[in-house]
Amino acid sequence: MSPIIRFDRVSVAAHEKTILSDISFALFPGEKAVLCGKSGSGKSSVLRTLLGLHFIKSGTVYFQEQALTAASIQAIRSCTAYIGQEPMLGAESVREALLLPFQFKAHREHRPTDRQLIEVLQRLQLPETILSQDSSRISGGEKQRIALARGLLLGKKLYLLDEVTSALDVESKQVVFDVFSDPHLTVLSVAHDPAWLDRCGIVFELEAGRLTQVKRNGNT
Repeated sequence: MSPIIRFDRVSVAAHEKTILSDISFALFPGEKAVLCGKSGSGKSSVLRTLLGLHFIKSGTVYFQEQALTAASIQAIRSCTAYIGQEPMLGAESVREALLLPFQFKAHREHRPTDRQLIEVLQRLQLPETILSQDSSRISGGEKQRIALARGLLLGKKLYLLDEVTSALDVESKQVVFDVFSDPHLTVLSVAHDPAWLDRCGIVFELEAGRLTQVKRNGNT
């Protein structure tokens, strides 16, 4: 099996400063990995580099064994759901936010039914009534789960998560853990939460933009 993501001696610059140095790792389909380290160590920069948002000074990023280029970035983004600490839902109501991607030609034929919307909300322990709520008035933890619901409705298989459990209570965290236990989903995340680290099969430790250690957990 080929890796879905591979960084081969990647160095990255932003604002004329090197923020990642000589990073190499591979992530295979179905694996759950977490990037950890102190603030400023480069964790989020790894995710942003994969999305084509940073300049690669040297080395190569591969997605499904295809080198990251200006032409291939859109293919990566089409397969990927990125969920940050405070997701932008991009619509006034939660229903509109969930349906927003299905306005575009690529997804128009797969617009979910009301029943499918309710089912994915129930899976994430969100009430059906949230569909009519104003997106600006729901909590950060609800926004994270709505963003996750949108990824699930779109059938995304690769999830880039930046502190996705930061605004969740214990019960909501367990719901998210259960969703990502699906062996068909691949996860590359940034987290400090010990419970999340324990749930990930691979822990990448970064320091000052360098990958210093790779740990494999035996309990996943």
